[in-house]
Amino acid sequence: MRLLSILGLLLASPAWAYIDPPALADEVREGKLPPVDKRVPLQPLVVPAGEGRTLGHPGGTLHTLAGRSRDTRLFTVYGYARLVGYDRRLNLVPDLLEGLEVKDARVFTLRLRKGHRWSDGHPFTAEDFRYYWEDVANNKELSPSGPPRDLLVDGEPPKFEVLNETTVRYTWSKPNPHFLPRMAGASPLFIFRPAHYLKQFHKKYSAKVAKAEADGTAKRRWSAVHNRLDNLYESDNPDLPTLQPWVNTTKPPADRFVAVRNPYFHRVDERGQQLPYIDRLVLAIVDPKLIPAKAGAGDADLQARDLNFNNYTFLKQSEKTNGYRTLLWRAAKGSHIALFPNLNVNDPLWRKLLRDVRFRRALSLGIDRALVNQVLYFGLAIESNNTVLEASPLYKPEYRTRWAQYDRKSANRLLDEMGLKRGLDGIRNLPDGRNLELIIETAGESTEQTDVLELIRETWRELGIMAYSKPSQREALRNRIFAGETVMSVWSGLENGLPTPDTSPDELAPTSQLQLQWPKFGQFYETSGKAGEAPDMAEVNELAQLYRDWQASASAPERERIWQRMLEIHVEQQYVIGVVSGVPQPVVASGKLMNLPAQGFYNWDPGAFFGIYRPETFWLK
Repeated sequence: MRLLSILGLLLASPAWAYIDPPALADEVREGKLPPVDKRVPLQPLVVPAGEGRTLGHPGGTLHTLAGRSRDTRLFTVYGYARLVGYDRRLNLVPDLLEGLEVKDARVFTLRLRKGHRWSDGHPFTAEDFRYYWEDVANNKELSPSGPPRDLLVDGEPPKFEVLNETTVRYTWSKPNPHFLPRMAGASPLFIFRPAHYLKQFHKKYSAKVAKAEADGTAKRRWSAVHNRLDNLYESDNPDLPTLQPWVNTTKPPADRFVAVRNPYFHRVDERGQQLPYIDRLVLAIVDPKLIPAKAGAGDADLQARDLNFNNYTFLKQSEKTNGYRTLLWRAAKGSHIALFPNLNVNDPLWRKLLRDVRFRRALSLGIDRALVNQVLYFGLAIESNNTVLEASPLYKPEYRTRWAQYDRKSANRLLDEMGLKRGLDGIRNLPDGRNLELIIETAGESTEQTDVLELIRETWRELGIMAYSKPSQREALRNRIFAGETVMSVWSGLENGLPTPDTSPDELAPTSQLQLQWPKFGQFYETSGKAGEAPDMAEVNELAQLYRDWQASASAPERERIWQRMLEIHVEQQYVIGVVSGVPQPVVASGKLMNLPAQGFYNWDPGAFFGIYRPETFWLK
């Protein structure tokens, strides 16, 4: 990996005075908080105007809705304060870090910002990294399985060093290309903890905890207490200090969570105003089915979660009445809806058929994607394979179109070549004489999937294939797929349609039982060969080897070459048959909300939904 030493966004010696948010003025005046120049780091991260951002004004409350109490994690997702994070061009840049140096993708030297503090005012230093590594990740009671997988390379942990109060280093003997992207994720790898807070619950540091554990008077094991309170991602412990722009103040369970500005947040705008602009972020918990109606009633200042494209017309009708606007962002999955032939199906006849690339290609050529797009998405989606989107640096036009253009003649020719002859009724027969009737199983959660399948059924019927959809509950569906009982299923495609060469290509290789096209191959990888089936298809084995090559690569050009080859294999082999991608995601925004892009990608990782667009710079006029 290339050497990174990024200080370009920092102002080495600000020529202006910092500006304190008015909401904190009373606490500063009363001495409860130091002035802002004593709260931000010596070198804060300066967020410039531009890219559609204007200098804003502080104040106000932003309301949003969620369907589950555990969605307090959205404070962390939307806040998107990370050691390194993605910018809008999908480059990885320092954020909480002041600087970063990487050598051969093996040696990572992280430099913290001097004077940076947790939300409670305690210094954020190398001790927080040491505490996590030595006292959490390598403590058998807190982490029975040891450090997380992303900190291991072929089972080898890093050599961890504290170089000084604001510098730490992680060294592996082999490249670890997962390290930076995982720290930049929507659900990130947190390699630090607020040690000053958590030590009071740790047996090593608290005599009280050690005594209670030793004499049996503790109501719960100390490790369970520590782990419950130690959850930077969930944001469900208001006492746990954070580095995010807003700090949750509400203990669960609750139906309304209030997060207030972090007085020690490390970002400022280019005139010295401490961010975030907005004082409070309020998360209201409601039935997910009610969220479209409540968003349409103006109950949310910013809402995309639990809104679907089929809500768009209703939302547009209420815009003027309730003072909001409805934007359409691009979803960034490789395919909004995709078909998954189960290459591990138990039935030997179906297994042979599905493993014949001609059959998979014929199925893809037999889908009229333009029809699906026009009927269900008003022509606003992208007719495409399950592949990367145009905004990805890995994109090539042929990845979108190869074997994905409606061509009934070519599809029929492929099926004829396979010897799948038509009966008197026009339906093709399987080699054992049965009609070629393809059961496509769904989770029964979306009428949209059923509608898409009905349109596909019409054009496949012209090929002599009868398709039927069979709904079931999500868990039951997955279990049937894992057991090899399902011939084909429907789900969304690649979770990340915006990869870069530095993004892990694990979705393209057999790495997880949750990969519905080859669950037993994935299970074999996950269990190190103790369960599942070893891949026995040449191209699948090539994908597995390419993934291993990517993990071992220290060169960005080499990682790009590997990605391109893996994408080529997928397009040619049609292991997952995409239908449409980029289906517009409605985003409801108050007419008063500023600095929210009119167009953007709504994506989990990379993107953190709104996080990549810096919600700390959103403001209310």
